[in-house]
Amino acid sequence: MKTLIVEDDFTSRLVLQTFLKDHGPTHIAVNGKEAVEAVRMALEAGDPYNLICLDIMMPEMDGQEALKEIRSMEEAKGTISSMGAKIIMMTILGDMKNICHAYSSLCDAYLLKPIGQQKLLEELRKLGLIR
Repeated sequence: MKTLIVEDDFTSRLVLQTFLKDHGPTHIAVNGKEAVEAVRMALEAGDPYNLICLDIMMPEMDGQEALKEIRSMEEAKGTISSMGAKIIMMTILGDMKNICHAYSSLCDAYLLKPIGQQKLLEELRKLGLIR
C-alpha cells in the first residue's frame, strides 16, 4: 500500500508514519499544494497512491481544496473516485459543514484527531486496504 501523508504538523506526520510503516512506503507532503503535485507525479508515472491521509487546516492550500484537485486529476486520467486513491480526511474539525463538504468532494472517510492506531487500522480494513 503506497501512502501519501499530507500534514503540516511534524508530530502528527511522525505518528502516522509509525502507524503505517508495516503496510508499505509512505511519502510526505506538508500542505495541499505539495500533495496535489505528489499525486500528479504519481499518476503520470502510472504508480498512483493507494491511500492519502489528508489534513484540512494547512498553509498554501487546505485539505478540502486539495481533495477536489486530486479527484479532478484522477477523473482527467479516466479513474472514477471509487477506483482511485482512498482518501481519509484527518482533522480536528468535527463540524457538519466540513464533514459534508469533504464527503461531497468524494473523500472515503473522515477521522477526528487525535487518531489512534486501532481506529486508523480499522478504517483501512473497512476500505479494503489491509486485512
